[in-house]
Amino acid sequence: MAVTEGGRRRWVVKVGSALVTAGGRGLDHERIGSWVEQVVAARRRGTDVVLVSSGSVAEGVKRLGWRRRPSELHQLQAAAAVGQMGLVQAYESAFQRFGLHTAQILLTHEDLADRRRYLNARGTLRALLEMGVVPVVNENDTIATDEIRFGDNDTLAALVSNLVEADLLLILTDQEGLYDADPRQHPDARLIQEARADDPRLLAMCSEAPGVLGSGGMRAKVQAAVRAARSGATTVIASGRGDDTLARVGAGEAVGTRLTPARERIAARKQWLAGQLQVRGRLRVDAGAARVLREAGRSLLPVGVTAVEGRFRRGEMVSCVDPEGREVARGLVNYDADEAARLCGVPSQRIEAVLGYVSEPELVHRDNLVVLE
Repeated sequence: MAVTEGGRRRWVVKVGSALVTAGGRGLDHERIGSWVEQVVAARRRGTDVVLVSSGSVAEGVKRLGWRRRPSELHQLQAAAAVGQMGLVQAYESAFQRFGLHTAQILLTHEDLADRRRYLNARGTLRALLEMGVVPVVNENDTIATDEIRFGDNDTLAALVSNLVEADLLLILTDQEGLYDADPRQHPDARLIQEARADDPRLLAMCSEAPGVLGSGGMRAKVQAAVRAARSGATTVIASGRGDDTLARVGAGEAVGTRLTPARERIAARKQWLAGQLQVRGRLRVDAGAARVLREAGRSLLPVGVTAVEGRFRRGEMVSCVDPEGREVARGLVNYDADEAARLCGVPSQRIEAVLGYVSEPELVHRDNLVVLE
């Protein structure tokens, strides 16, 4: 496994609601204490850890006396605001017993979609790790809206893995790992011990159903592994019920499901591009353009585009889709949607004749484009 500067490994460990709450009755402080002990032990073995922890909404639900997790956004925001206080207190108190400081990091997708704020978050997290502080990250549910919510902390953990260029994303859940069928309905289901993160068969095996307290199912965890793989991180999906899970994973034991990246990590800027959740539109490309994008990673020229979908402005994120409807790449577009539609199939040298001006000869320049397959 790769190591970071100074010979230390860097992990992002995501702990789900089912593991940090007491069956819906607020936070399980004993279990949180166990996680903290494991993180402290991992640090002593030379591994820096960023914790991505769920639990604020569940704790807020308990403190407010509600019987179940609400579905209305403003109620979720209120529960998160109340519960986040307890979640931070629990981690801070537990880590202080070992003389360690923690830092609360609350993020929304909008924070990471903006390039400047992305770099600020990246710099802050790296500085905290260099200081020996344990960052505790959660989605900022208090201000999130339907359009900017990550939707589950698995996705957030993957994006944080990209931010800090982690070696490993460890997603801890209440199941042993990924099975080839739902083990709750199929007793003969087999645990998948290792696979490539981008294996298309994995998603077909996943349950989309979230738990009572959580918002993400196994599908979200596999999709998180695909995102984490873009920065070269291996993902392990494992049960968090044991007391030595981090130690066993660190020792290389076959724990849970290990999903490995299909290729070397991509450049930091392209990690940011690939991690964007909000795509403003789609450019449908012909077979030739799709092949050039996949095999050579070249710029997307107007001549290879067959149709434009959505409303977007210059500089916004668009998806490049092949004739079969498969997403090939994402990138920042050089023209507004109306202009891009007029340029479909047009050679670059005729852009000025069609629009009356030329901004760029490409619809998406290769420096602002990342291939997803």
